[in-house]
Amino acid sequence: MKKVKTRTVMILLLVLLLAAGLILFCVRYVTCGAQWAAFSANDHVYTDGLLSSGQILDRTGTMLYDCTTDTYHEDSAVRRATLHAVGDEDNNISTSVRAALTDQLVGFNPLTGTSGGGHKLYLTLDADLCRTAYEELDGRKGTVGVYNYKTGEILCMVSTPAFDPADPPEISDDDDSYDGVYINRFLSATFTPGSVFKIITSAAALENIPDIMERSFHCDGSDTIGGETVTCTSYHGDMDFYGILANSCNCAYAQLAVELGGETIKQYAESAGLLRSHTVSGLTTAAGSYSIGTAAQVGWSGVGQDNDLVNPCAMMTLMGAIASDGTAVQPRLIAKETSMNGLTLFTQEEAPDETVWSAETCRTLRKMMANNVKQSYGQSNFGDLAICAKSGTAEVGEDVTPHSWFTGFLDDEQHPLAFVVMVENGGSGARVAGSIASAVLQQAVEQWED
Repeated sequence: MKKVKTRTVMILLLVLLLAAGLILFCVRYVTCGAQWAAFSANDHVYTDGLLSSGQILDRTGTMLYDCTTDTYHEDSAVRRATLHAVGDEDNNISTSVRAALTDQLVGFNPLTGTSGGGHKLYLTLDADLCRTAYEELDGRKGTVGVYNYKTGEILCMVSTPAFDPADPPEISDDDDSYDGVYINRFLSATFTPGSVFKIITSAAALENIPDIMERSFHCDGSDTIGGETVTCTSYHGDMDFYGILANSCNCAYAQLAVELGGETIKQYAESAGLLRSHTVSGLTTAAGSYSIGTAAQVGWSGVGQDNDLVNPCAMMTLMGAIASDGTAVQPRLIAKETSMNGLTLFTQEEAPDETVWSAETCRTLRKMMANNVKQSYGQSNFGDLAICAKSGTAEVGEDVTPHSWFTGFLDDEQHPLAFVVMVENGGSGARVAGSIASAVLQQAVEQWED
């Protein structure tokens, strides 16, 4: 009798274990089935090591890559311009759709498996706008980003150098023309910001120095801070707070940084979102950095030099926040996911908004950045665009041409666009990066009207 009871208990335990195992498998099948299906050894969705399921399209429905036929867009310039978004055949670009979003491309369904032939992924990008940005970079290393600061849609994301993924070259380790070619400079890199960082120091001054708008600043072309010389590009004379930003006066901003202190500057860089990683449709951006050193180093850091490093995507997002009275809408790259016959399966949700600085501070910064264009950059260089901007010429070493930055937004309810342009060793921020920004933004507005 005891043996019967023992066997009965054992059978019940085995049945319970089997039931628990089945439940666990079903849960894992539903939650992880897409990852299992996307495994590279799955012959149903891979051919000769290449994913043969799904399509990648831009926001207008233009085909950028068809996994089934292994074909890219017909225009080589578009292929190069969208390389870092779409990806290469060897998945060397980790932040590309082909490398990072294979689960969605495979289009696994718990009921039908992979028999549906994959899914279509529609990017928020505009292929024509990306091509213009790529052509404007004209072979120089750098990045261009434009996004809608109300919806978070990235319309343009270009990183150079690039190559034609339909005809990939042999790239040797010592070939400088392809240095960092597999890095998406918009998402995955950080750079010395130079004077665009003065926006951070300006925000800190507005919120921590009560009489900042009544102050007068004087520049003789250089100043001694902490025993070291801080130099300006020219003699600026007497200026008010608007004037020191329009003239991008290193001396005035170094003095302000020391008065505010390194901890305060760091706090404002953190609240601006520049010192941490962000997630863009599942892709992680590089985190920036800021270090506190001697008085001279703090001075230079307030100017955007010393050890300051900033990610271009994070800087663009900050510009959108200033345009929106302090509310930062996180960028996104995926618009929607559909079946091959067009049935919408997934629409990218907007990420939660984040508050950067006070609305009052952002409104003042907006006026100051509009004044920059009027006083320093020239509205005629931007047509009828209601542009607010800050340039940056970031020193990166002796006898090395500085990085060129230009970032800002359109103060225009009908065209809510924020942007960033960074050209490695490009020289003058306003002249080099500014001209690229102007061409790309004017096309973006024209396409919007169409």
